[in-house]
Amino acid sequence: MFERPAAGENAVLVQLDLGEGDFAARLEEFRLLATSAGAVPVATVTGKRGRPDPATFAGKGKVAEIAATAVAAGADLVLFNHELSPGQQRNLEKALERRVIDRTALILDIFALRARSHEGKLQVELAQLEHLMTRLVRGWTHLERQKGGIGLRGPGEKQLETDRRLLGKRVAVLKSRLKLLERQRAVRRKGRSRGEVLSVSLVGYTNAGKSTLFNALTKAGAYAADQLFATLDTTSRKLYVPTCELESGRSGCQVVLSDTVGFIRDLPHALVAAFHATLEETIRADLLLHVVDAASPDRDQQMLAVAKVLAEIGAADVPQVIVWNKIDLIGDGGGVGPGVERDECDNIARVRVSARTGAGLDLLRAALAELSQKLAAPIEEEKTHPHIENHDYRHNDVAQ
Repeated sequence: MFERPAAGENAVLVQLDLGEGDFAARLEEFRLLATSAGAVPVATVTGKRGRPDPATFAGKGKVAEIAATAVAAGADLVLFNHELSPGQQRNLEKALERRVIDRTALILDIFALRARSHEGKLQVELAQLEHLMTRLVRGWTHLERQKGGIGLRGPGEKQLETDRRLLGKRVAVLKSRLKLLERQRAVRRKGRSRGEVLSVSLVGYTNAGKSTLFNALTKAGAYAADQLFATLDTTSRKLYVPTCELESGRSGCQVVLSDTVGFIRDLPHALVAAFHATLEETIRADLLLHVVDAASPDRDQQMLAVAKVLAEIGAADVPQVIVWNKIDLIGDGGGVGPGVERDECDNIARVRVSARTGAGLDLLRAALAELSQKLAAPIEEEKTHPHIENHDYRHNDVAQ
């Protein structure tokens, strides 16, 4: 029986073209994921397939190529930019005699590395355990054998059943603790609602600059870095925007701004479920600021990926405004500077800023003041979720 190596960071990256499109962009993102997890990419294997092979995902010939590449490069593990079934993972590890990690496990590992708060660690552990439970079936066949022999005879329970039972108990404990934290969040949200404070959440693709923008607006000092999933824990701060008075005499410019975890293509469902309490801030927000890396050549696909995740968590109908960030990194020919773009109804559709240099932040504050006035009246009337016409702010045209 092949024993999984316990250490080693040199990795062979494997990505197959299954007709999904954006192959080069996906491969570059996968390389960033690998380095974010602490791996050292030493070789890359690519190829084309009409559909995954049921046994090894890549097929016998491609597996032989991966094995030869791993030996030549001195790789300790093989990373697949695809989700593997437990059986495929086990078959690959037998054939390659190296650890095999799929995209889901790699993202979970990055989340475990980045988690800082107690809640974040609980959410990551829950996602990891739920992912591991699927690996116990047909994945590690030695766990299915009955314990036996002198000193090892038990009540008749298989090792697989024991592990599954223990994991189930731990999962139940984690869900209970996260439910408590979710109730605490709900209490805080009700307090903000009674104070009639506008709730705004920053959403966007990972590494789009959300935390940098959050710090620039609130001076919060939240952790920000040029890496994938630098932020896992939701941070909220009160933001004062230019003074504006409503007809009722109440100030409509008190805003609570929340920085949230970034999204990515094919975000594992286990993470979406485990981070439900954190993502609740996005679902219950009055307004979403969709931060986009304007300098990324893959920005349109990233925006679509964010829209897909928002729909999955039930936040697709929350009003949102695009924040075109990192305009300072667009080339001289881009012709993009700070500014506010409006739709045909004169509603704010997009604000162009640079969180790093501060260009356009005054325009964003003024936009929040204007939006605060528009959203505050329904808050007073309904005391629930503000209802304004949800314009299609998620257009993908390039700012000119």
